[in-house]
Amino acid sequence: MKTLDHASDIDLIRSFQDGDADSFEVLVNRYKDKIFSSILFFVKDSYLAEDLFQDVFIKIIDTLKNKRYTEEGKFLPWALRIAHNLCVDYFRKVKRAPAIKTSDNQDIFEVIQIADEGPEAKLMRAQSHDRVRRMLDLLPEEQREIIVLRHYANLSFKEIAQITNCSINTALGRMRYGLINLRKMMTEKQIVL
Repeated sequence: MKTLDHASDIDLIRSFQDGDADSFEVLVNRYKDKIFSSILFFVKDSYLAEDLFQDVFIKIIDTLKNKRYTEEGKFLPWALRIAHNLCVDYFRKVKRAPAIKTSDNQDIFEVIQIADEGPEAKLMRAQSHDRVRRMLDLLPEEQREIIVLRHYANLSFKEIAQITNCSINTALGRMRYGLINLRKMMTEKQIVL
């Protein structure tokens, strides 16, 4: 597996398509953190993010095994686009599903606590991360998406432009205005510590 660690994405994909499962494992390990973190920042629920993360790789495996993958760019932007589309699809489904309300008009899932938070969830809810998430939530969706893809998935603006179907200049502008808005929130102390 040592030699596979230095192989290019396309070489790993071809090797996987030829039957080498270790190649795909290297590819997953190479990008799993970036893909998972981008999903998590969209859905803001670690359990849901894990489910969607698995769905992303099921789609990727299916596409690669059926040799429908075309190397037009890089693997990561393609995988992040799949993740983004699955998140959007999920929210569309949720929007269409009727909410179950209690007699006092609260969502049933807000009332019922299914399980205690595990240690991983507690770590994720650390104070600084929580504050940043709250500020990001206040941004317009286009600005929030660009900031998440740039700072949490470490993508270039070219890759971000491909994923979000906008020009590089538009992506740069959204990043600029998003950062300006975040700075304004910090100075105006809109987010309570």
